[in-house]
Amino acid sequence: MTEPRDFLLQIESIAETHGSFRPEAYRFVLEALERAMVDRVQPAHVSGEILLDSIKDLGRDRFGIMATDVFAAWGVRSTLDFGRCVFHMVDDGLLNKRDEDSLRDFIDKFDFRQAFEEDYFLGKA
Repeated sequence: MTEPRDFLLQIESIAETHGSFRPEAYRFVLEALERAMVDRVQPAHVSGEILLDSIKDLGRDRFGIMATDVFAAWGVRSTLDFGRCVFHMVDDGLLNKRDEDSLRDFIDKFDFRQAFEEDYFLGKA
């Protein structure tokens, strides 16, 4: 079993190796993944779509209308960037994927400003 400190160091290493996103982005994806898994009736594979729904919900809960700005500070500007985080962790062995899983599953699934700001003011959040 990986020790928490080793796990955090591995995330730091992934962030440093790829240089695209801050470690917080990877940790947030993992937290959203855990949340998506807990919300399922039976343990099962979490698709990109389900993970993005969990990311959206967690972003709203944690950061509200500031989510877009927080994600930008981490280097994440789109749903595709969250997909890149996922596949960086797959490449490093932190996550597993199925053959049918693809980075395409994360392309343009929702607009951050719409999901976290406009919907908030319209009462849809």
